[in-house]
Amino acid sequence: VLMSETESQKEDLRQFVSFIIAGEEFGVNILTVQEIIRPVEITRVPHAPEFVEGVINLRGRILPVIDLRTRFGFPEREQDDDMRIVVVEIGEQTIGFMTDSVQEVLRVDVNSIEPAPEIAVGIDAGYLRGVAKLDERLLILLELENILSDDEAKELQGLDQERSEAPAAAQGAAA
Repeated sequence: VLMSETESQKEDLRQFVSFIIAGEEFGVNILTVQEIIRPVEITRVPHAPEFVEGVINLRGRILPVIDLRTRFGFPEREQDDDMRIVVVEIGEQTIGFMTDSVQEVLRVDVNSIEPAPEIAVGIDAGYLRGVAKLDERLLILLELENILSDDEAKELQGLDQERSEAPAAAQGAAA
């Protein structure tokens, strides 16, 4: 009996949603993903951080959308039919992440996950949970909680209120 218990512990699988950004394959824990949607009309927000594409209205909820290309310092690209917004919950916040395309749901053995190399595709190591080796490919696992600093997360929380306050702020600036 003991043998089978340890064997079952060996197979510790996690599920990740995989997506492509600038030719690299990334994964996020499926438990954080609420849904995956086609890009909808994105409303630009004045004074938003550069990596914030804008906000979308998702069934009456206003969500900030972060362009992961910009966040990771990759060149921008025209929107196309493959692009998807991965809607995730980080702490108390729901945020959309713009990706080039969503691939699949992958089952990854936790034991195959290694710490991210320091120079992983030029992305800040704080964003990375690690790298999973899958047959012939590497899946770069993102630590979504770290993609925003605390200050940035606070800034984003203000985005859905920003619209109602914008005119007042503009008047203050003019005075």
